[in-house]
Amino acid sequence: MTKMKFIFLFLFSAIVIYSSNFQDFLDRVNSISSLTDKQTVVDSFINYAQGIGIPYIENYTANFLYRGNTPSAAVAGDHNGWNGSAMTKLTGTNLWYQSLEFENDARIDYKLVINGNWILDPLNPNTIPGGFGPNSELAMPGYVQPVEINFNPSVPKGKLTSHSIYSAITTKNYSVSVYTPFNYDTSKTTTYPTVYFQDGGDYLNLGSSKNVIDNLIAENRIEEVIAVFVRPTNRNDEYAFANRFKYSIFFAEELVPIIDSIYSTKKDPIQRLIMGDSFGGNISALISYQYPDVFGLCGLHSAAFWPNNYEVYNMIISGDKKNIKYYSVWGKYESLYSNMRNFLFQMTSLGYEIDGKEFNEGHSWGLWRATTDLILEYFFPSNSVSVEELKIVDSFELLQNYPNPFNPITSIEYSISAVEKGHAPSLQSNVILKVYDILGNETAELVNERKEAGKYKVNFDGSQLTSGVYFYKLQVGKNSQVRKMILLK
Repeated sequence: MTKMKFIFLFLFSAIVIYSSNFQDFLDRVNSISSLTDKQTVVDSFINYAQGIGIPYIENYTANFLYRGNTPSAAVAGDHNGWNGSAMTKLTGTNLWYQSLEFENDARIDYKLVINGNWILDPLNPNTIPGGFGPNSELAMPGYVQPVEINFNPSVPKGKLTSHSIYSAITTKNYSVSVYTPFNYDTSKTTTYPTVYFQDGGDYLNLGSSKNVIDNLIAENRIEEVIAVFVRPTNRNDEYAFANRFKYSIFFAEELVPIIDSIYSTKKDPIQRLIMGDSFGGNISALISYQYPDVFGLCGLHSAAFWPNNYEVYNMIISGDKKNIKYYSVWGKYESLYSNMRNFLFQMTSLGYEIDGKEFNEGHSWGLWRATTDLILEYFFPSNSVSVEELKIVDSFELLQNYPNPFNPITSIEYSISAVEKGHAPSLQSNVILKVYDILGNETAELVNERKEAGKYKVNFDGSQLTSGVYFYKLQVGKNSQVRKMILLK
């Protein structure tokens, strides 16, 4: 047997082993005595893993990988409070690795720390915008990328108008961008609810909120709204510390009247939402509690309540009950998750109308941009949904595709039922079945129509796609389920 044939068979056997189990791959490399052969197998594995996706995921385990000759390597991210945890070097090679378990739908921001230097993961092309620049992104197989943040050229576009508004209270000028919907009535015959965003520039640039609002309105998921994006002049002072009360006065007593005088807004506080992220959540809660006659709705993205010994949190929990409705979103992988859990519990026990959700994510724009739609839909659901549709209670089951892996055709089966409350099954359900690549890009729409209750089977042809991991998502009414499949050519 020639040396070339030996290496080919050697590498083929290694791929068969490590394609099923990362630990088997490590054991295989450790069993090899030749340093050259060790590195050859490592390089072959990296090429293979990049085709699947890095971090290399098996079930609930994400394997972070780095290849390079360096004294140290670590992973820092949402999951460890951005305190780098050391990676392990595979003896006799230049491969560093760390294996961690996550929930199937988890998503985190992270960076590699190589000899003290923080870098994006060079083996992972997936990045996510952050307040201090981009981070690498780990998205587990069950995570569904937020398609509502994407620019859709086919939907009508709202308009952004810039204003510079001076405050006599803070003696500062504030940059404000106001969104008006595509069909905005300039005659002021029609009035609109308003959404006020703290960190307005970040919600627009990092959170893609204009795209979100455009898409939600076009899809009839929310009613038409006016959105006011306010940029702070000194974020920490105005949202949490020295100037928090002056800023609150400016916001409620100066800014809102100016917006109401220029735009065709609804004046009822139950039609006016204030929302923000982190410290922006803190100041939003403070302003709404101090001015419930202005803001009857409050949205909290991972509200950081800790400043001034939890001043705002305690003010609301221990103070008089106000007529305010809340919705909160936070991540399991952030230090303040227990505060948000407690806030939801305490407010519920006090009789507040409040809802919220915890996600297997961190304190980041990856979470906030993907859940802005939840807050807007909670407060401003479209009122044009028919009574019949509102009576539908959807249940469904999405089965694993077969065969899987497949090349190039596989079958996807699902079943749905639609029951009108108190009556026999008779109504149809809106059913959408789409396929996405690992980056969240839509690759195929298999179903998009109303269907009767029953069992269905569709074929998916991946002949025009490259090998890799894909996801198929079934949406029935407002509920959805996602499964993973592998195209292996």
